[in-house]
Amino acid sequence: MTKRDSKDPKPLHSLDLLWSGRPQGQRGPRPQLSVERIAQAAVQIADTDGLEALSMQRIAKELGYSTMSLYNHVPSKDLLLEVAADIGAGPPPDLGDTDDYRQAIRNWVSALWNGLRVRPWMLRVPLDHAAMGPHQLAWLERLLRPLLAAGLVGGEARVAALHLTAVVRGTAQISLSMTSTPDADGYPRPDAALTRIVAEFIDPEQFPALTAVYKAELETPPTDHQPGKDGLPFELAFGVDRFLDGITHYVTTKNPPTDH
Repeated sequence: MTKRDSKDPKPLHSLDLLWSGRPQGQRGPRPQLSVERIAQAAVQIADTDGLEALSMQRIAKELGYSTMSLYNHVPSKDLLLEVAADIGAGPPPDLGDTDDYRQAIRNWVSALWNGLRVRPWMLRVPLDHAAMGPHQLAWLERLLRPLLAAGLVGGEARVAALHLTAVVRGTAQISLSMTSTPDADGYPRPDAALTRIVAEFIDPEQFPALTAVYKAELETPPTDHQPGKDGLPFELAFGVDRFLDGITHYVTTKNPPTDH
């Protein structure tokens, strides 16, 4: 993939593409070829054959147009990937009107986790700047609401949302590389390869902490690390819950209850 010229002024060009074709209330037939239609075709190809199969030539063939016709709408593959990632993200989950901000945030995390499992190719789309497409901003909006309800304000909520998003994506990225040894339910066993290395190659005297951790994990009842009702694996749920513990503690400490 070509690297975008650092002198290119344009996250704005990307924004134009990401927001073009959004419903504006106008009537009449939609144009036969559009940024959204091109991006939808890209998503279908990536879903079926992976990101490696995605090219402007392949999309043009699928849609029945020349490659140059596509470039008239989307001038580079880098920009195409950004638009396709936004289309692929889809609308955010409906978190309901629950007053339980922790559960709302877990529901959001679960939706993102499951979406990345369905479309793992999205983890490999490089973004040159912060995601600002309609769907991606809608996902951010949906997460900000319970974070604000938890008591965070302004930049606190924004930074917390970005951190949590990075945690989910990072865990999903690691999980992808471990899927060669899934369990009976199709969930990866991230400890399989490292456990073998610890058992066979690592000197306990040189790596006492690593040895102790994996020895304890092998002795932990498997039911303790099974996915919960929301489908979150232990590796993600533990971190999310501790993150929420920290948010609760921070807000409570910052705004201690007053005696009346």
